[in-house]
Amino acid sequence: MKNNQAFNEMMVHTPICTHKEPENVLIIGSINDDFKKEVEKHNLKNVEYGDTSVLTSKNEKNIDVMIFTDIEFDEMLLANIDRVLKDDGVIALSTKSFSKNDDKLKTDLQLVGNSFWIAMPYKFGHETAILASKKYHPTADIILQRSDLLVDLDYYSTEIHHASFVFPAAQYRALTGIAKR
Repeated sequence: MKNNQAFNEMMVHTPICTHKEPENVLIIGSINDDFKKEVEKHNLKNVEYGDTSVLTSKNEKNIDVMIFTDIEFDEMLLANIDRVLKDDGVIALSTKSFSKNDDKLKTDLQLVGNSFWIAMPYKFGHETAILASKKYHPTADIILQRSDLLVDLDYYSTEIHHASFVFPAAQYRALTGIAKR
């Protein structure tokens, strides 16, 4: 589990501020109390925490946002996500940075890109994540009424949200055709 405020804020607020009307959020992986405090800032209807076994017990498409903090992605996990995530759902998953392991980032992007129309990496601090969606674009569809009104933040802002999806030219070119923008 990553224990820094930038990670907590960016993994929570980026996907939740991208989805138009999130009500049901599922968070899978290791979290701490600071992470939960960031989730609580959104006054969501239903938030559930757990591990990947939670996915196998669900049978309906009723999840708006799924956040994966430290889970290894594979095709079986994506099949379970597709089974429970609403058609306009958003997922965010932690991955490796381009500079630390570009193959892992590319592999995760390709895997997620097989199931989602949008699969974009975003970076913050020394971390990298992927936001994937079949409907909402993380920079074009950001809900400003939500992102601008968040209080008591150390890292996240609407401007950081936008900027986190910008990569240096060489990395942008290397991810072209893999990231689905």
